[in-house]
Amino acid sequence: MLKEGGGMFSKLKVISVFLDGKMVGRLALTPENLCAFEYDPEFLKNGQSISPFYLPLQPSVFIARRDPFNGNFGVFNDSLPDGWGNLLLDRYMASMNINPSGLNILDRLSIVGASGMGALEYVPDNSYSFIEGNPDLNFLAMEADKILHQKDTGESLETLFHFGGSSGGARPKVLINISGEEWIIKFRSSSDPMNIGQIEYQHSLLAKECGIIMPETRLFEGKYFGVKRFDREGNEKFHTLSAAGLLNADYRIPSLDYQSLLTACFKLTVNIEEVYKLFRQMVFNILIKNRDDHAKNFSFLFKNGAWMLSPGYDLLPSNGFNGFHTTTIAGQGDPKYSDIEKVAENLKLNKKRYRDIYEQIKEKCS
Repeated sequence: MLKEGGGMFSKLKVISVFLDGKMVGRLALTPENLCAFEYDPEFLKNGQSISPFYLPLQPSVFIARRDPFNGNFGVFNDSLPDGWGNLLLDRYMASMNINPSGLNILDRLSIVGASGMGALEYVPDNSYSFIEGNPDLNFLAMEADKILHQKDTGESLETLFHFGGSSGGARPKVLINISGEEWIIKFRSSSDPMNIGQIEYQHSLLAKECGIIMPETRLFEGKYFGVKRFDREGNEKFHTLSAAGLLNADYRIPSLDYQSLLTACFKLTVNIEEVYKLFRQMVFNILIKNRDDHAKNFSFLFKNGAWMLSPGYDLLPSNGFNGFHTTTIAGQGDPKYSDIEKVAENLKLNKKRYRDIYEQIKEKCS
């Protein structure tokens, strides 16, 4: 259940943001309901920007734009649940006689507290209490299906909210601890094929064969796809920033081209090897027809003092926006090889190297 106190039930005016136990800064809302953020003076001395393109490390008050995140900054929007997590949160709030539409951005970040994806934490922390033990996956999959079909789940709503309330993405999922490691396990949504878990698992293995760095993946109960979280190692959390958060890009609609995404990757990481990793992922998405390649399906980690591309995730055949790639390739939603080559040439990638990457992946995917 949500913790009592901390201002949860009266609209929050200010919350504090923490990273690795240090206060990063404070978030408030302007009269226009736009987020205002200011770094803490101590963090300015020894920290690093949590969002290099939009929140540079300087003593300023930053005001968010209205779009695309309804007045929030991309980096903090990354902490909020979307899709399935939002559905659970709204249902759970309603079950406690709290109108979810009355929650502002700060309220929702406080509900995330220290339980969100990545490493940012929010105080006051009004996140849910911990439930011991691992859940019955078949039972939770059945209960999740009831939620999707607007059916009553009774007392299991709180359990579902605990295990999946901070998750991103549209598909139902749970976040659980297995032998001291954090895992995400996905269930089928109403529009997925019956064997969606097997499909995603097989493509995670194929991605590894194609040279894409992937987290450990498993198939639970022979049907539920599971992936080990790459933003956790033991008790350590890694700051994670999606391409949507980095670029303030709307992930609900086509808002990026791979050329601009690859350019941003180089500007952030200052490492051409990270660009080649992302190029490899682009080619893989094209050849397996993963067209749901929106801005939240690419992320960057701040690890060992440097930004790097995260391991791959959500890599499986899927429809995009009107059947086209959500992230375009040289402006094309249904690309040909010449479009891939155009992206590579515009970025001045090594011709032999990018052609070898394409041929390697094409051979594996055939």
